[in-house]
Formats: sequence, C-alpha cells, structure tokens
Amino acid sequence: MAVMMSNTTTSTTRRTPRSERGAALLEAAITIPILLLIAVGIFEFGRAYQTWQVLTNAAREGARVAVLPYTSVSAVQDRAREYMVSGQLSNAGTATVNVDRTVSIVVNGANVPASQVTVQYPFNFIVLQPVARLVNQNGSLGESLTMVASSVMRNEQQ
Repeated sequence: MAVMMSNTTTSTTRRTPRSERGAALLEAAITIPILLLIAVGIFEFGRAYQTWQVLTNAAREGARVAVLPYTSVSAVQDRAREYMVSGQLSNAGTATVNVDRTVSIVVNGANVPASQVTVQYPFNFIVLQPVARLVNQNGSLGESLTMVASSVMRNEQQ
C-alpha cells in the first residue's frame, strides 16, 4: 500500500511594518499629552509645596519677633515679608500677615501668654490654572489658591 504525501504549504499573511505605523502614531498622540500633564503636575505641586514651606518658615520668623517685648506689629510683618522675599516668593507684597498677641497656650498645666502669626498668600499654578480655565470657563477651578501658614510661640517675660 502506497501512501501519497501532499506537499502543500499553508500560506500565512504577514503584516508589513508600514501598516503598523498608524497605530504607533495614534498611541503616541494619546500618551504624550498624558505624560506631559503628569510631568507638569509634578513640577507644579513641587513648587506649591516649596512655597508652603517658605510661608511656614516666614510665619515662624514673624512669631520669633512677635514674642519679644516692645516690638511693634509692623516689625513682625516686615520680618515675615523679608523672609518671603528671601524665599523668592513673587507675591510677597500681596501676602497678608496677621499678628495676634492675645493668644494663650498651656505649658506644664498653666496658661501662658503667647503670640500667633498667620500668613496668607495667594498662590497661582503656572500651567495647571490656565489649563483648568480652558476646561471649565465658568467655574472657580482656575482661580488662585490661598495658602495659610501659622505659628504660635510663648511670649518672653517683660
């Protein structure tokens, strides 16, 4: 008995690299804006955190001056603003510095007089706020944020 073998080859279709170029271009068009938004967000929130750190230290510096006897409120405000300027905050002149010398804190079970300095600073994102305004033109999404930092210290004895 003789067995005949057929010599047929199955043909497979191969994709050419030319037909995949459109898919790669589409994937790049979708992912590049997302990656750019993430990168810009990292930079913007890093700058916001650095600004908040400068404000916290400015409030602390103001409180250090406020606890000294016979210092004026303007001297406290000037010291806090000087720190914001040295921290390279561009809107240091528009920041609000409030001084309250009537605060009392508890130290070892006793109320002692203290001073509180609060700094309010209008912060603007450079890239994210204009993008937010494009997305939502009628809302408050693209407005500046008010960062608040506060410090309380015990007053020195007179």
